[in-house]
Amino acid sequence: MRLDLSHIDAWVFDLDDTLYPPEQGVMRLVQARINAFMVDAVGLPAEDAMVLQKQFLNEHGTTLAGLMANYAVDPEKFLREVHDIPLDTLEPSPRMAKAVAALPGRKFVLTNGARCHAGRVIDRIGLTGLFDGVFAIEDMDLTPKPAPSTFRHFVERFHIDPKRAVFFEDTPKNLQPAKAMGMTTVLIGDGRGLPTGDWIDAAAPDLLDFLQPYALKDAA
Repeated sequence: MRLDLSHIDAWVFDLDDTLYPPEQGVMRLVQARINAFMVDAVGLPAEDAMVLQKQFLNEHGTTLAGLMANYAVDPEKFLREVHDIPLDTLEPSPRMAKAVAALPGRKFVLTNGARCHAGRVIDRIGLTGLFDGVFAIEDMDLTPKPAPSTFRHFVERFHIDPKRAVFFEDTPKNLQPAKAMGMTTVLIGDGRGLPTGDWIDAAAPDLLDFLQPYALKDAA
């Protein structure tokens, strides 16, 4: 059964592995850069550094947040280096552009990635000019999703009524604070085996397939 989204006037999207399929491999490239940065930053063998990186991700929301809490790191250097990847595997999606453009209301990107990365990805997949705002890790004061304060700052920045917003995200725990605020929540993908709960209103394997029935066409 389809969700009733007739009340929605703000469509909020996570970026990586949500606005494009994870099979296109962008996050594998980012992860490789994160791995290299971790080894240099913590001075541990690669295997041990990766265990610590996963711990940081689980406990702090991003590797950067964990590094900043435990080590002296330059956040700008981290963001610059880990997102300096080729986007050759990322395919433009005219169908996604058409679907997003046709959604009634404003559209936003809410990402734990860097602002420069978000801009490059949005441009590469052909969605430039379709969003009313992009809220990246720099806008979060480096406090990533799922921090409730980050969601509060996001809705305040763009004057969004959470009860009239829907949030699409591939990481289950990032949907929990959105739901607590009153947003409708949609998990994209299988959640990678991570815990899910009643804070998720719907799940879909593919964002484009989910959106198309809601994309209103101009009768003219």
